[in-house]
Amino acid sequence: MRLSVIVIAKNEERNIRRCLESVQWADEIIVLDSGSDDATVAIANEFTNHVFATDWQGFGIQKQRALQHATGDWVLNLDADEYVNAELKDSILRAITSESADGYRVPIRMCFYGKPLRYCSSPKRHVRLFRRQGACFSSDMVHEKIILPKQAVIRRLATPILHNSFRDVSHALNKINLYSSYSAQIKISDNKKPSLTKTIASTSWMFIRCYLLQGGFMDGKAGLLFAMLNAQGSWYRGIKQLYPDQQ
Repeated sequence: MRLSVIVIAKNEERNIRRCLESVQWADEIIVLDSGSDDATVAIANEFTNHVFATDWQGFGIQKQRALQHATGDWVLNLDADEYVNAELKDSILRAITSESADGYRVPIRMCFYGKPLRYCSSPKRHVRLFRRQGACFSSDMVHEKIILPKQAVIRRLATPILHNSFRDVSHALNKINLYSSYSAQIKISDNKKPSLTKTIASTSWMFIRCYLLQGGFMDGKAGLLFAMLNAQGSWYRGIKQLYPDQQ
């Protein structure tokens, strides 16, 4: 079973080397760049001959474009700020040779200031490893999904992908601002009516879920800060829905 890794990127020179180094064992690496003006493309060319450039049309469309370049039997979908450790590598290789499933949900463990957070990561497990045949990505601007054939069997891997989502507070605020704009636009397009009460409730719930229910308080000061940043993202999204002309 041949494995292709797909990565979309823009201005990821701080992260992409670690990402690509962690999957050098794959049969094929596809990098799709969307206008980087830093060293992202040069670094990617050190690891693969399959580096492509295109315009930016949103996460779903970019992932689908990258998928169309893949030729492996299986595909591992990674973001440029994610990487795979040795334990996950072994799990992936066992999975794609077992013939027991068509896709695997993989947990994501967030890293903050370079350190993994054991409790603050998202409770959702997304399908990141899947058979290429019949697979495609949704065209969502953000929070894209992989769509597999109806009869596909989905199982889970236990070892997480490591995700350096936020380098520091400034990077986190910039990223939260961008992603909350995308999410607000999607909800506005879907005619989902916002309210201040719902926004406050959503913000409060995000903090409670991340810090208390998921045990973020056991990650210490970093866990508290991470929970507050996640809650802030919910607040930004709701406010941008309420005041779309002020974004």
